[in-house]
Amino acid sequence: MSKTLKERIASGTPVLMVNPNHVSPTLCEKLVRSGADAVFIDCEHGLASFEDIHHMAKAARYAGGFGIVRPQNQERSTITRCLNAGADGLMVPLIHTAEIARQVVQHFRYAVPDEHANKLLIGMVESVEAVANLDAILAVEGIDVFFVGPGDLSQSMGYSPSVPASGKRAQEVLDLVDKTLQRIRAAGKAAGTLVVKQDAAHLVAQGAQLLYYHADPFVVDGVSTMRQLTVLR
Repeated sequence: MSKTLKERIASGTPVLMVNPNHVSPTLCEKLVRSGADAVFIDCEHGLASFEDIHHMAKAARYAGGFGIVRPQNQERSTITRCLNAGADGLMVPLIHTAEIARQVVQHFRYAVPDEHANKLLIGMVESVEAVANLDAILAVEGIDVFFVGPGDLSQSMGYSPSVPASGKRAQEVLDLVDKTLQRIRAAGKAAGTLVVKQDAAHLVAQGAQLLYYHADPFVVDGVSTMRQLTVLR
């Protein structure tokens, strides 16, 4: 029997989670069949509905993977509906304090009292406030992965959350991401973050185990490559 995501994380196995960037069960299935361990279904910044969660997570499981949902908020009703719609786990945003972390764990366990042990709970550390409270947040039991979100962290530090296509984030942000990943791992907890091809190896070396990637760059790279080949001919 294949391991759950929670078991993979506990064993130290790297996990690749890809955001399809589109509401598409078919694309979710294709991403898993191509090697992704899980697909990321975004209800905070994306357009996925509760019904979409049901179909996209089901498609990922059909292909042998998992569906992880980012809910639009931390409310108990929202967390409950995401899990009841079929999510294999949640990546909950804006965990600024230990009290918020405890409430999220309580909501998560309330939503699926007989199943939460098999579902993955990811807490997002994505603000300077969260970094300042990191030790207390890491002490909260029940969160399986602590995910460092560089976009919102950048914004909380006074920088744009976006990265130019040919550029990189401010060095101050990159250094804080590295340091935060190291602190999470030093506390004996699993860490995750957003990666791109050029920094994946570095972030793994800093302690990232859950690697989050967007599908759109695959499309852009593929089309660009084919366009260059066409021009060369």
